[in-house]
Amino acid sequence: MPTPTKGPRLGGGPAHERLMLANLAAALFEHKRITTTVTKAKRLKPYAERLVTFAKRGDLASRRRVLGLISDKGVVHELFTDIAGAVANRDGGYTRITKIGNRKGDNAPMAVIELVLEPVSPKQAVVAEATAAAAKAAPAAEASAAEEEVVETEAAETEEAPAAEAEATEAEAAETEEAPAAEDKK
Repeated sequence: MPTPTKGPRLGGGPAHERLMLANLAAALFEHKRITTTVTKAKRLKPYAERLVTFAKRGDLASRRRVLGLISDKGVVHELFTDIAGAVANRDGGYTRITKIGNRKGDNAPMAVIELVLEPVSPKQAVVAEATAAAAKAAPAAEASAAEEEVVETEAAETEEAPAAEAEATEAEAAETEEAPAAEDKK
C-alpha cells in the first residue's frame, strides 16, 4: 500500500486509519461514488486505485491480497468482475474527486469521490465508428467520386474558355493604350 503520510492520522492511530480506508474503499466499490471530506477523499484515492490495479491483474494472488484488506467478499467479487472489466483499457486515473462545498454542521470541506467508468476517450470511439462507416461506404463513394471528377473537369473546361477570351481582350486593350503613349514620347 502507499506509504502513510507523516503527521496526524485520520482520526486516530495507524490501525484505525487502515480500517477507515478499507471501509471507505469498500463503500466506493459498492456504490461507485461516495461523499466524504476532502482529506479522506485525497487519502482514499491512491488506496482505491491500487486495489483496482490488483483487480485488473485478476489472478488468485491479487484476489487474496485484496481480500486481506477488504473483508466483504461480495464487494471484492464486484471489484474483480465489473469494475476491472470497465476500466480494462484505462492505464490509471480510476477515481475522480469533485469538491462540493462545506458541510452544514461543522463547515468541513466536502467532496465526492467516484469511479471513472466511462471509456478512455469518447472522441476515439467516435473516430473508430466514423472510420468503420467510411470503410463500408468506400465502394459507393469511389463510384460517385469518379462521376464528380468527370463533371468537374467538364465544368472547368467550359469556364476556362470564356476566361481565356476575356484575358486576350484585356491584353489587346492594354497594348492599344501603350502604343499611343509611346508615339507621343518620340
